[in-house]
Amino acid sequence: MKTKTIKGTVYAVIMVLFSLQSCSTDDGEILATPETNAGLVQLTNNATLGSILTDVDGMTLYFFSKDTKGTSQCAGGCLDTWPIFYAQNITTNSDLSDSDFATITRADGALQTTYKGWPLHYFANDNAAGDTNGEDIGNVWYVAKPDYSLMYAKTQLVGHDGNNYTSTYALGDEETSYIVSGNGRTIYTFSNDTNNTNNFTSPDFSNNAVWPIVEITLDQIPSILENSDFGTINVHGRTQLTYRGWPLYYFGQDVARGENKGISFPAAGVWPVANTNTVIAPN
Repeated sequence: MKTKTIKGTVYAVIMVLFSLQSCSTDDGEILATPETNAGLVQLTNNATLGSILTDVDGMTLYFFSKDTKGTSQCAGGCLDTWPIFYAQNITTNSDLSDSDFATITRADGALQTTYKGWPLHYFANDNAAGDTNGEDIGNVWYVAKPDYSLMYAKTQLVGHDGNNYTSTYALGDEETSYIVSGNGRTIYTFSNDTNNTNNFTSPDFSNNAVWPIVEITLDQIPSILENSDFGTINVHGRTQLTYRGWPLYYFGQDVARGENKGISFPAAGVWPVANTNTVIAPN
């Protein structure tokens, strides 16, 4: 009995020493160990917003419109209001796929969990499980959902010519808001189209690789957008999504997530991005 007690004490001491060693720097400074036992991300039903992503305690997670390229643009004081969510080992309930989650290393060196490429945050003013007080704050923060067909981005427009453009397609620096796919791909309109009429795509789709039509079945959208603004048209036997009567397109040269090169091709303003400032397409 005495031997077992001594062995147990020695084991406990070893484990404590190992724990201290693994959480210290070469200078002996003790560092915080990342939370590893709270990696459950689950779907919670919200009466207003539908299915939303929450952590193991039911606290709501959020997307940031400026993170369209998959890197976090919330830094410094922003993090006081929008703390990052990170879990070393993500687990999900049956309605989510583990493969949709990943980890990025932020510019400040911290780790952050992403969902479908969008870094995840909390909102400091959510006080209890199920709170969604951060929804549509500043038209850039949105509750994280598993089924967004579209998202709303806000970033600098950079044309295929490498120049920065403003929201009026003049040369200059300005963050512009616009609609992207759920995975962050920029969506455009064509200035030569008319209401519910695609004037670009060839009947044999031979030019579709240049400006592919958007063929999304609309599900959830950010609350800044209105479902009634969207529709569909038949384009040579295929279904194209429209916004305020404008047929919607991608740009074939937008290879990386978050690129918006099409705004200057073949000239600035010929293919504008779609956003809430887009006027109804002319007849």
